[in-house]
Amino acid sequence: MRVVIASRIFAPEVSAASGILRSWAEEFHARGHGVTVLTARPPLGTAIDDPEGVRVLRVPVKRDKQQYVRGYLSYLSFDIPLFFRLLFSRRADLYIVEPPPTTVAVVRIVGALRRTPYVVRAADYWSEAAEMVTSSRFVLGALRRAEAWGLRGARMLFAAHQPLVDRFRAVGIETPAIPIGFGADTGDFRYDGQAPQNPPVFVYAGTHSEWHGAGIFIDALPAVLEKHPGARLLYYGNGEDRDSMRARARALGVGDLVEFHSPIPPAELSPILASATASVASLTPVARNEYALATKVYSSLSSGCPVIFAGVGPTVDFLVDAGHPSAGAAVDYDVAATADAMIASASSPLSPAARAELASWAAAEYSLDAIAKQVVDTSLAIIAK
Repeated sequence: MRVVIASRIFAPEVSAASGILRSWAEEFHARGHGVTVLTARPPLGTAIDDPEGVRVLRVPVKRDKQQYVRGYLSYLSFDIPLFFRLLFSRRADLYIVEPPPTTVAVVRIVGALRRTPYVVRAADYWSEAAEMVTSSRFVLGALRRAEAWGLRGARMLFAAHQPLVDRFRAVGIETPAIPIGFGADTGDFRYDGQAPQNPPVFVYAGTHSEWHGAGIFIDALPAVLEKHPGARLLYYGNGEDRDSMRARARALGVGDLVEFHSPIPPAELSPILASATASVASLTPVARNEYALATKVYSSLSSGCPVIFAGVGPTVDFLVDAGHPSAGAAVDYDVAATADAMIASASSPLSPAARAELASWAAAEYSLDAIAKQVVDTSLAIIAK
């Protein structure tokens, strides 16, 4: 069987999608199937280490000032060439597509022309996420229709979790869907005996955009400093909120204790998490976040680092019901509650032994490899029909 993965982002670019899609490609190849990835050329200077046996074809795309493929001009700079790359390439047995909705729509069109089925890695409901960045009824309506059209043409939606499947059903998208969950690349994210730092260090690793509300940890930091002088807050990632967050830190007088870093590869991020007091994650209390999951919790736990989550959605249930006493804490999206959780974590940091046990538990429960096996099993069954 020949599989083509179409995604604007793929390893070695730093994102949850990159690692997930890489694990899928590796699993298809391990079972003897041909895999081609059609993706974007990474930012200049990025070291490329493609999976063995997987053909990865890259083209230049428009990137934003943070070198990320974000916004619909950037998406179209990938989608338009993708149409022709798919149309005139060797025929595949299955397309796997990573949103945005415009990319899914392109794959549906080509799939119809070439009689090739496709499946979608559905990590979010983009139409509602867009409500955070535009109020244009025309734009939102067009996006909603395009997204629904693309998803309805798929043979299967590999959804992040059950609440997202429920949301699709609520808006009339009845495409077969499986909640596959999330995980971490436990080859990269692991614990190697690091002790927690003193003064405390809190790490936010991932995108910080409007719906994340990651600035709440900056607002909480002054209260943390009253109990733990010298505590630091480190952001690794990118997002539209960075400039306003930096300005907020300066206004609160904590600018020297809040650091902003570009995304770094998992193997570099893991030891930073492993020695952090806790990782922090957030989702603002808006409708679309009621079914959104902060996936960064998996890489944190696999690195032996507990999580402090502020916000709403399935992440709360995940931490409350995790079944591990050291997984972390979930609080309301409230500055005082967030500060209290950070203070409690800094006052009683996990020991190296407890961190090692936490990492071992997370690796056994939330490995990307297990998810990849489920995806490939389901995909092969789809082709066999």
